[in-house]
Amino acid sequence: MSWYPVAPALPEIEPVSLAQAKAQCRIEESDEDDLLALYIASARAHAEAYCGAVFAERSLVAHCDSFADMARLPFAPVNSVTSIEYIDVAGAAQTLSVTIYELRADGLDTAIALKPGAVWPGIQPGSRITLTASVGTVPPKDVLHAMLLFIADSFDRREHAKASDWTSLDSLLCNHRRGV
Repeated sequence: MSWYPVAPALPEIEPVSLAQAKAQCRIEESDEDDLLALYIASARAHAEAYCGAVFAERSLVAHCDSFADMARLPFAPVNSVTSIEYIDVAGAAQTLSVTIYELRADGLDTAIALKPGAVWPGIQPGSRITLTASVGTVPPKDVLHAMLLFIADSFDRREHAKASDWTSLDSLLCNHRRGV
């Protein structure tokens, strides 16, 4: 199984606002706004990578090798499937009909499954299947707390190269980590 997810665009709305980040870092001026925006995006990306969950709604495009790979998607939650595209055995680009599959989204477990009586179509060997979906959710409060800690730590240590103690982050994020 191999997946190659790509977010074509950053989320329009980050889970942590600039005002929240400024309050966490005790900043009143706007001189650091661009830097804080970078830290906000980094904090979200870290939490998403650690937890295997998407904490800001956006479109995601992922490529896999076979329909069997869709039995457990490597990202969650999935709000809706926009399209599933593939190359058929004759070499023609196709879009999978929604009459063939269904999205099974049980919280942080997501899958694309066959509908009863349906059959996956044949694909051209060596081609990729492309799944485009709307993903993301509002993070739980402890994940937001971890993001705020990450932002403040990044702001405080921006001039230093030494590593931080991530124990607080780990303890806040670990209960929201998807199984591997």
